[in-house]
Amino acid sequence: MYADTFESLGLSPNEAKIYETLLYAGEAGVSEISVKSKVHRRNVYDALSRLVEKGLVFTIFQKGENRYQSVTPDKLMEILREKERQLNDVLPDLRKIYKEDEPIETAFIYKGLEGFKNYMRDLVRVSQDSYFLGAKALWFSPGIDKSFLKEFVRVSKEKKLKYYTIYDPRVPEKAPYAFQEVGGAYRVLPKAYKTPGVLDIFGDYVVTFTSVDIANFGEDGTIFVMRNPELAESYRTWFQFIWDHCSAPSLKKK
Repeated sequence: MYADTFESLGLSPNEAKIYETLLYAGEAGVSEISVKSKVHRRNVYDALSRLVEKGLVFTIFQKGENRYQSVTPDKLMEILREKERQLNDVLPDLRKIYKEDEPIETAFIYKGLEGFKNYMRDLVRVSQDSYFLGAKALWFSPGIDKSFLKEFVRVSKEKKLKYYTIYDPRVPEKAPYAFQEVGGAYRVLPKAYKTPGVLDIFGDYVVTFTSVDIANFGEDGTIFVMRNPELAESYRTWFQFIWDHCSAPSLKKK
């Protein structure tokens, strides 16, 4: 039930199954652990050894077969915080390396929900005014967890980022909450101009999305990213033309 969560925190599949088994069992011997976790007995020993090293399990020494017991799940948070501390120690240097190696002109692709999160991280990393054309409230896609979005919004406000959004004409009906949640100035395309695509411009970047729906990026969406200062400036000029020919919607009050 929780094994997937444990794996996302860095445990191996066997470690995750065994730790969950011990949480329910309280304490158990290798034979019982093997049966309940459905992990082969010889693999149980290796996984238990690693869990003991990580401080998630301790050994109860007995005559015959030793028994094992899990520590409080709060230990997982301690491990996570320690990893975060270690990353924070080197993050400034990593950022310098990233900026130094980043080419002025490039093109690449992001895939899936994790790719979409990378795109959102790019928005706050570049920290310049952003222009969204055909926007579909994708920030509120089912696969984007609330904690990630909350942190994204917090950092955006902290950096005082400005968003200029021209929404897909279906957004007022299907995702009207986006206007207030996203914030910034906005317009809405006429009904005849709905599409499955999105175009974003920020800094030197031009980003396009394909086959996305209102408030739903999907699990296998594709994002095409181009970095070229001249191209980005051209798109901003065209965006301004479209902006000048669109109007803000008058939303009905309930």
